[in-house]
Amino acid sequence: MPTLKDLVDLVHGWYPPSTADSWDAVGLVHGDPDAPVSKVMFAVDPTLEVAREAADWGADLLVVHHPLFLRPVHGFAATTPKGQTLAALADARCALLTAHTNADRAVGGVSEALATALGLSDLRPVTADWDGPLDKLTTYVPRADADRVRAALADAGAGRIGDYDRASFSSPGEGRFRPLAGAAPAIGEVGRPEVVEEVRVEVVLPRGRRTAVVVAMLAAHPYEEPAYDVVELADPGAAPTGAGRIGTVGRTTLREFAASVAAALPGTAHGVRVAGDPDRVVRRVAVCGGAGDFLLEAVLRSDADVYVTSDLRHHPAAEFLEKDGPALVDVAHWAAEWTWLPMVRARLVDAVGDTVETRVSTRCTDPWSFRP
Repeated sequence: MPTLKDLVDLVHGWYPPSTADSWDAVGLVHGDPDAPVSKVMFAVDPTLEVAREAADWGADLLVVHHPLFLRPVHGFAATTPKGQTLAALADARCALLTAHTNADRAVGGVSEALATALGLSDLRPVTADWDGPLDKLTTYVPRADADRVRAALADAGAGRIGDYDRASFSSPGEGRFRPLAGAAPAIGEVGRPEVVEEVRVEVVLPRGRRTAVVVAMLAAHPYEEPAYDVVELADPGAAPTGAGRIGTVGRTTLREFAASVAAALPGTAHGVRVAGDPDRVVRRVAVCGGAGDFLLEAVLRSDADVYVTSDLRHHPAAEFLEKDGPALVDVAHWAAEWTWLPMVRARLVDAVGDTVETRVSTRCTDPWSFRP
C-alpha cells in the first residue's frame, strides 16, 4: 500500500508545483506523509459537501483542483466554512492535495483533458512554454570589449531564457593570431604573432533571430574578422506544455459543435452559451479549462474557428467578436475542469494499480444552482 508521500510525489511529478503561477497555493495542504493510503477521491472544489463525501466514503486522500486556502490565513477554526472543510477532513484522517495552475498547462492537465473530452485531435498549446527552436552563438572577444558585445547580443534578441533576459556565459582564455598582408588589425601588427586576453561569450537565441543577432555581434565586435560559431540546439523532445490547447475536429457547424460540447460535459445550470453564426463551419477548436479570457488575443491570432472556455465577460467577448475572429462557446467553469478528474484518476491507477481504490466525485460544485 502506498504512503501519502508516494502519491504526492507522483502527482507532483506530473504537475510540478514549481510550474504554478506565483499567486497560486498548490501542494499538500493537510496530512501525514508517512500515512498509508488505500482510497483516493478526486474533485474540483474542496467544499464542505465534498469533504463530507470523502469522509463518508473513507478516503485517505482528497485530490482537488482549486485551493482551499488561496489567500494566507492566520487560523482555520471550524467556525468558518473553510475551517469546517478542513476539520471534516482532519476528523476523517483524510489528507488534502491541490493541483491548480500547475495542472492547467501540463501534459495530461486540465486544458488537455477538456480538449480530449470534446474529441479534439492533433493537440498543441495555444501558447507554448517552449518558444520554438533555439541556436547557440559563441564568439571570442577582447576582455575590455566583452560587455559591449554582450549588450549588443541582448539588444538583438539573444540571451532570453524563460523569465530572464540578458543571460550569457563567459569564460577567460587566450586568443592567438597573426595578421597577414592586407589586414587592418584592431590589435597587433601585420606579420607579427599576437596573444590577446579574450573572453569566450555564449548566448542562446531564437532561431528566427539568427541573422539579426549575428549582424549585431559583427557590428559591435572590435575585430576585423571575429571568430564565432552558431550551433542549432536539439528539440527538447518532450510533449509541449503551455496555456490552453488547440486541435482539430471532424468538419461540422457551430450549432452542431455546441450541441456536442453540451453532451460531453456534465450538466449545470449555467449550461452552454454560444456567440457566432450557427451555420459557421468548424474544423479547428481552441479550448482553455477554467477562466480563459486571458488567451483571447492569442486565440485571435490562431487558426481556430471557435474558442471554448469559461467565465467570459461581456466587454472582452463583444470586442473579440467585433474583430471577426473565432466564435465563442462559454461553458461552466466547474464542468470544464471536471473533465480532468477522470484523466488524473486513470493516470494514478496506471501508476499504482489496484493498491488503492479511486473515486471521482460527481457532486456539482458550480456556484450557479438553477435558472428561474
